[in-house]
Amino acid sequence: MIEEFDSTNDFERNSRDDVFSQVVKAGKRTYFFDVKATRNNEFYLTITESKKRMGKDGKMYYEKHKIFLYKEDFEKFTESLESVMDFISKNQEVNPRIQENEEVEMVETNTNYSTVEFDDLGQ
Repeated sequence: MIEEFDSTNDFERNSRDDVFSQVVKAGKRTYFFDVKATRNNEFYLTITESKKRMGKDGKMYYEKHKIFLYKEDFEKFTESLESVMDFISKNQEVNPRIQENEEVEMVETNTNYSTVEFDDLGQ
């Protein structure tokens, strides 16, 4: 679902206000595409991914990741995004591992952890 609003009429009130936004709800994630302005009235885009998480205390919170994208990078970003999406569209259909729903092997990148046994948790 995509929701949007346009606040350009309030632009002079605060140069860092959102100028235009779209919200995309996608399962457990929500994506926010926000056009903002610098003090020099130059627009830039922030892309925020928000995921609902359960804290250690049992309370829900939202984990957010944000990307700032400036006008001079729009073309490169768009070209790369389109290229990656085309690759996925063309290659996912022919990849037998994905078609058969097999588990994909994950590669560990962080080996600085220790093994925790359930006995260690005091249960």
